Amino acid sequence: METELSRRLGIEHAIFGFTPFPAVAAAISRAGGLGVLGAVRYTAPDDLARDLDWIEAHIGDKPYGLDVVMPARKVEGVTEADVEAMIPEGHRQFVRDTLAKHGVPELAEGETSGWRITGWMEQVARNQLDVAFEHPIALLANALGSPPADVVERAHRHGMPVAALAGSARHAQRHAEAGIDIVVAQGYEAGGHTGEIASMVLTPEVVDAVGPLPVLAAGGIGSGEQIAAGLALGAQGVWLGSLWLTTTEATLGSRALTAKLLAASSGDTVRSRALTGKPARQLRTEWTDAWDDPAGPGTLPMPLQGLLVAEAVSRIQRFEVGPLLGTPVGQIVGRMNSERSVQQVFDDLTRGFERAVDRVNRIAGRSAP
Repeated sequence: METELSRRLGIEHAIFGFTPFPAVAAAISRAGGLGVLGAVRYTAPDDLARDLDWIEAHIGDKPYGLDVVMPARKVEGVTEADVEAMIPEGHRQFVRDTLAKHGVPELAEGETSGWRITGWMEQVARNQLDVAFEHPIALLANALGSPPADVVERAHRHGMPVAALAGSARHAQRHAEAGIDIVVAQGYEAGGHTGEIASMVLTPEVVDAVGPLPVLAAGGIGSGEQIAAGLALGAQGVWLGSLWLTTTEATLGSRALTAKLLAASSGDTVRSRALTGKPARQLRTEWTDAWDDPAGPGTLPMPLQGLLVAEAVSRIQRFEVGPLLGTPVGQIVGRMNSERSVQQVFDDLTRGFERAVDRVNRIAGRSAP
């Protein structure tokens, strides 16, 4: 599964694997892809530096990447405390009432709620970038589109290509104008933040809009046959995220959540603002239903919603409250029905890719090379 882009980056397969877990990122790179570590959960720069050092110690000379969540527009002088103060009391009460309805226990006195999703705040993201530029990262990706111009320039000075996710051809064109090197065409089927255009339509539109810039197909891809389809549509690689959640290297921290993912069908996800304030595909749960109910207060914009629900999500996960337990995941969850190692996933992807290529060659009246 080599392309011009994969050869340029020194990877065997044109598979870019996004994951929040360092062990998964390292395993993807060792398997011949490009593991891309999600930085959004790192609020302390030292923690991110520690995990990047760990990845480098476990991949030899293989390349890896980092994904940040950074808005293109800079907001000066706004602290986390300032943002917290904007959250209405009615929304805080709605959270308390929903948790009480489902009997979610309180945390023990002195117990922290775990990490807070603040990585999309300006200063947090810039602290992450300060760490990133001290490491030999092969690719910097931004999940919220084009990062600020000074970040793109700084990455290029370090010889680091920049990728940005796009949900429409118009978004992709703006990325190209901003000096982005790789556009990730992320379809409606994808986990996490997505637009409203399906991958089969989006990928060729983006390829046409930004060529000759390389494009990665993303969203609803979980088999070698689907990788072949993405490349046939003009992409130079694929961006996979959800598929790694049920690998043996992943550390979800909840067997109950892993079981829900393994049992879910492709129809068991929903695009909801419940987690971050922006539409993000995730498992449909009674938690997402509560926030999407017109009788409720409605969600807040990013980053208010993420700060509002951070402790609640931690409690739901800590106590494995089944009806509320969920995670961002794409529609490909319907194929994620067994726990496999990252290498086993790669083996299945390459076999499926070979089958697809052979099939197309037979249809075209050519024998496989």
